[in-house]
Amino acid sequence: MASSSPKAYKPSSQALSQASSVESSLQASFWHEVIDTHPLTASGQTRLGKAIALLTAHPTAGCLIALHRKKVVGIATRQDLMAAMAQNPNWPKIRLSTVMSRPVVTVTPSAAISTLSSLITLLQEHQISYLPVVDERGYLLGLVEQSRLLRKLQLHRDHPASADTASTYHPQRAQIFADITLKIRQSLQLKEILQTTVDEIQQLLKADRVLIYQVFPDSTGKTISEAVVEPYPSILEIPFPEEVFPETYQTLYAQGRVRAITDVHAPHANLSECLVEFIDQWCIKSKLIVPIVHPITPPATPSNEAAAVRKNLWGLLIAHQCARPRQWSDFELDLMQQLAGQVGLALSQGQLMEYLEDRVKLRTAELTKANLSLKKEINDRQKVSQALSRSEAQLRLVTNNLPVLIAYVDSQQCYQFNNKSYEQWLGRAPNKIHGQTMQAVMGEAHYQKIRPHIEAALAGQQVSYEGELTFKDGRDRSVSVTYIPHIEAAPQKTSQKAGQKAGHKTSKKKIDSRPATVKGFFALTTDISDRKAIERMKDEFIAVVSHELRTPLTSIHTSLKLLATGRLGDLKSEGQEMLTVADENTDRLVRLVNNVLDLQRIEAGEVTMDAHACDTAALIEQTVETMQTIAQQHDINIETQAESLPIWADPDYIIQTLTNLVGNAIKFSPPGNQVHLSVQKYPQTSSKTASETQYALFCVQDNGQGIPTGQLASIFERFQQVDSSDSRKKGGTGLGLTICRKVVEQHGGKIWAESQLGQGSYFYFTIPLSANAVP
Repeated sequence: MASSSPKAYKPSSQALSQASSVESSLQASFWHEVIDTHPLTASGQTRLGKAIALLTAHPTAGCLIALHRKKVVGIATRQDLMAAMAQNPNWPKIRLSTVMSRPVVTVTPSAAISTLSSLITLLQEHQISYLPVVDERGYLLGLVEQSRLLRKLQLHRDHPASADTASTYHPQRAQIFADITLKIRQSLQLKEILQTTVDEIQQLLKADRVLIYQVFPDSTGKTISEAVVEPYPSILEIPFPEEVFPETYQTLYAQGRVRAITDVHAPHANLSECLVEFIDQWCIKSKLIVPIVHPITPPATPSNEAAAVRKNLWGLLIAHQCARPRQWSDFELDLMQQLAGQVGLALSQGQLMEYLEDRVKLRTAELTKANLSLKKEINDRQKVSQALSRSEAQLRLVTNNLPVLIAYVDSQQCYQFNNKSYEQWLGRAPNKIHGQTMQAVMGEAHYQKIRPHIEAALAGQQVSYEGELTFKDGRDRSVSVTYIPHIEAAPQKTSQKAGQKAGHKTSKKKIDSRPATVKGFFALTTDISDRKAIERMKDEFIAVVSHELRTPLTSIHTSLKLLATGRLGDLKSEGQEMLTVADENTDRLVRLVNNVLDLQRIEAGEVTMDAHACDTAALIEQTVETMQTIAQQHDINIETQAESLPIWADPDYIIQTLTNLVGNAIKFSPPGNQVHLSVQKYPQTSSKTASETQYALFCVQDNGQGIPTGQLASIFERFQQVDSSDSRKKGGTGLGLTICRKVVEQHGGKIWAESQLGQGSYFYFTIPLSANAVP
């Protein structure tokens, strides 16, 4: 990027010729007086924050040279860095390479010393203020600064007799210039800087009046700082109209124009008569005008380029001679230019200071707010932590007193929580188990048995199984284990796109669904040894009783039937009534024994389903034919609505299930009512495969007393009846629905009931269609 330093003074042809005449006398003292052999340097990768700190530590330095392996690769002035700071909020992280000027104009020592006029021309042509001096390999040797070079040239031009005399010429001026520059660079109080500048310049130039005139955006302006001698009037804080400083003048000065007017009344001064009359009221005879250019401005676009140029002009540095006309020297003009540049730098520093103060205030407010928020969050977390501690203590108190094993296992199969029962059952304290793997705690042999269940739980499935577990006393006990996966739902991202249609805003939301994560699972282990023992005893008892009762019951039932026919003689009415009761009870006992044996065979896997393709309409028709007689006895009408569907099933067991359900509906329906039997296609979606399977849905509906909602799930268990006394009166065994459930499940279907008290019941079961069934 181009340097934003104030433009160098352009020497006249007379100055160049004088420069040539003093070159020989400069050679001896050139390095000492003109070239800075220790300029500030940094790497191009240096952060801007560090570069600013480096310049701040050296207030007399005006630029920073970027080096790579001792070679010059770029240069950045103070104004370049200030502009970057003002234009980019993230300036501390910017690298120096992004704001420095490159390629860099350099010069060798021999060329710099032998041709001083060419050196000045080089500075003028490239409009630069700093010129690095390098050797033949490009290594940095020093830096030529435009202001130092021009001061050296001016001193030798005024006193060409000897270099020693020149070095002591006007020491007060050189010292005052250095003092002013240092004050401007070090101070952050803009008003103090401006007043110091005009006071020192007035003393240095012995001018009658020196002022700083600020230009406002509306082209008006006023004097904001002034140093004036008696008896001339002050023009401080007097507003000037736009006509005094029109836009054409603003543009010229913004582009670097300077004016040294010896006599404002001279024709060659090119001042309008109205302007001369205007300035005569302050006794102005001569004036020296240099622009104060604001180095930090927003980038201009082609449409507002002229306005941006005018906006770049902050004001003017003006010197007046009121007693008589005055011939202004090149040194005085150069001094004014240099000091105007320093004022521009002071403006940048002031703007930077305001920016930094605003940033500090904003950051302080943000930190204060963040601190309050952090304190609140800490308090909230402390409260949450205390609540969690209390909750954990309560949870551990509850779980430690439950006669079951309760644990939490993470995704790495490591225990993270165990209750006290682990120590009571297995002899392992919870603190000894915490962090251990299930394999290490349970042992390799037992782990390999339960490993498939663990992997299924970590895959997100709820698992229940029964097995054996060795307790600390060495005994194997039956246990029921349930694994409940801990699934953490992934966050959903919602993107919203806005559109415009027919003058109305519409929005479309798109939800980004992500898979859930299994964090671990909860393990619940219950000792079911006693239950298993009772079940074994019950099964053995049922088996023994069923086999021992079946033969005598069959004989008794046959005898009772024979007596009921009257072939063995007639009985009195009382005896006939007792015979009927005995016959009914014996018939119920026979059915009970047969049901028990059927159920035992099904559960033991001794029953083989002879499945083949069946038609649902035909099965419904056979069921109605079978149950028609019983329905007529109870004054019940059976209505059917059968859809012809192919299913893969054992027709005898399906008809047995249907007759059982229809028989229950007939028995529990008031006389004169109807029982509805229907079948239709039923699509069902599987939660595991997310695919749709076609089923035949059978339904038996009655208008009986209904079933309480709390008993709907238990009526398919063994000996579970809604009203046992009523069931005995109706002839029920309590095993019919259990057999129905076992038959339907072996066919790959489901059975359930829906009911409302006083309004009847619906019994449903499904059988897969033959196209989806597996033979």
